[in-house]
Amino acid sequence: MIVLLSFVLYLLGMILAAVGSRLAGRCATWCFALCGFPMWVVGATVASLCIALPQLMLAFLASGLSITALAVGTALAGAVTDVGLVLAVCLVRKDVTVDRGELIRKCLILVTACVVLLLFVRDGLLSYTGVGLLMGLFVLFVMENIVYQHHTVYEEEMDLITVQGHPDLTNFSARDDGTVRFPAMNVKNSLRNLAGVLCGGGVLVLGAYALLYASVVFANLTGTIQALWAATLLSLGFCLPLLAEAFHHPFGSAWKRFAERCRIYPAWTFPMQVLNAAILNITLVLPLASLMYRKRLPVGEQFRTYEVPACIVMSLLLLLPALFKRRLYRWQGAACLTVYLCYLAAVLFAPLAGA
Repeated sequence: MIVLLSFVLYLLGMILAAVGSRLAGRCATWCFALCGFPMWVVGATVASLCIALPQLMLAFLASGLSITALAVGTALAGAVTDVGLVLAVCLVRKDVTVDRGELIRKCLILVTACVVLLLFVRDGLLSYTGVGLLMGLFVLFVMENIVYQHHTVYEEEMDLITVQGHPDLTNFSARDDGTVRFPAMNVKNSLRNLAGVLCGGGVLVLGAYALLYASVVFANLTGTIQALWAATLLSLGFCLPLLAEAFHHPFGSAWKRFAERCRIYPAWTFPMQVLNAAILNITLVLPLASLMYRKRLPVGEQFRTYEVPACIVMSLLLLLPALFKRRLYRWQGAACLTVYLCYLAAVLFAPLAGA
């Protein structure tokens, strides 16, 4: 009976986390827009940060409760799933168009963050120097995002690459004039969007607590390490809404209408937003979890053996063809998906102790 109740709680938590994060993210961008911030600032900061809200909230709560395996696993397994499953599906299924410079810079940041984890985890604990370097990479990520969004809005220095090799520039000729097209500033809109942020945040907290409780119960009942559930239930649960978007919501649903209404980024930027989420999982979620834990954060052997190397390999698979061949290939998506499946098999059938 308790297994069934935990599974129902997990499903409820997954829905609440997805709904709450998107509602809070959408209303937060509206609040910034109503304050007069230009589009390229909102898109580079608030919109990007809201992508990783579910993982951030769950890791924050888990580290506060000293459930460090789930906190670290949520961040690292989430990054692997974002790149190895969602982004891989995008590359395999459709003609992804990205800016070459942005892709190279983001992949380099992701690889550097993973290397920092490998170098600054001593005796299974993330050093304060490592936390500081990860936060520095987060600042670098935000600055790079702001500069790129400015170039995108004003069509400056764009070097588009696609899977087909010849980008269709017609989809990228009409940029915004630098301001967000949102309702005019008035008391009604301000209060409504502020209420949306608070309501969405509350729903997100409830969903994160439900997912955390369900994962702990499953780990205790089965006698397995918590890292296994972070790599499966949590990471897959968080990526399902993104995966539905990658498949263009093939069956149609109420979620499709809600997701489109709460979209906080242009549809064509979805692949890069997924890569942004992976970077934020490592450079933002992990340092904040460490600060919340108030001690050196334990990073188990499983994370150093499986998650971090898998993330490095997939980042290099995305980076090298764009760096030397100046284009994307569908085989990159297939290769990333293969790495992800191998990672998932290793986590399920050869879990490591101390995670």
